[in-house]
Parts: sequence; structure tokens; C-alpha cells
Amino acid sequence: MTLDDVPAVEALERRLFPIDAWPLQMFLDELSQPETRRYLVAAAGGAIVGYAGLMCIEPIADVQTIAVVPEYEGRGIGSTLLTELIGEARRRWASEVLLEVRADNPRAQKLYVRFGFEQIHVRRRYYRDGVDALIMRLQLADAPGAASPGTAASPGTGETTEAGKQ
Repeated sequence: MTLDDVPAVEALERRLFPIDAWPLQMFLDELSQPETRRYLVAAAGGAIVGYAGLMCIEPIADVQTIAVVPEYEGRGIGSTLLTELIGEARRRWASEVLLEVRADNPRAQKLYVRFGFEQIHVRRRYYRDGVDALIMRLQLADAPGAASPGTAASPGTGETTEAGKQ
């Protein structure tokens, strides 16, 4: 993700997460910290159709966001973005990756479980609409297809996350 991508990503953010959308400034702030952040976009037909971000402060990485527009779900975009984030966490020597996922988003939860994430906690009423957040963790040394810090593992299943805020 570059600064030029931010307006399109922020518009998608408002469309996909009307209750919990990040403001434009938050994306700008995240991109201004490349030493601890990595943000990606997925494009098709000249338009951004997915995006994801990771914060890594060794030894822990945290998936900040991951989203795919509904019209492009089921094409492996979410899996590809998550694979890249996990690879980035490994390159930054993280020992584990954490994320929050909505308790009412079983499609995303299945994706994360397939990648080796396990639920470790529940944050009650975490989201603005009162939905709980499930805290999930991937221990990188135990990840399926664990790779060296310079490579990314791929589960190769082609599913994508439901457009829903992590």
C-alpha cells in the first residue's frame, strides 16, 4: 500500500465496515511507520479489491486489518494477503501472530483456523455494535508449512475472508 492507495482503501473501509471504519488519518499514520508496519493491497481490473496490514514489534505481530470486497470473495485473495502478512511476520522474526475477529464472522474464523490460528481469548462487546471479538494466535514455530524467516507459508486452499473487520 502506498500513500496514493489510501483514498481508495479508506473508501472501501467505509463501505465494508460502516460501523467500525478507520478514519483516513489512521491509514496515513500506519503507513508512516514502516519500521513496525506493513500494508498491502490486492488489485483487479485497475481497482483495489482487498487490503491488509500488519504491525510487528518483535516478538509479536498483530494483523491490524484484512478485507476483501464481497464481489471478489472466494478467489483466494484473503488467503494470499494473510500468507503475505505471516511471511512478513517471519521476516521480522516474530514468534507469534495475533488478531481479533468478529465472533459473528465464521467464514474469517475458518480461514484463520486453516492457517493454524487458535482462539485464546474473548473480548466482550469489543466492536461498536456490541459484538464480541475472538482473539486468535498463530505460533509461528508451529504453523502449518512453517517456513524460514525469508519465506511465506501457503495453505493453498484458495478461500478468502468474508468482508468483515478483524
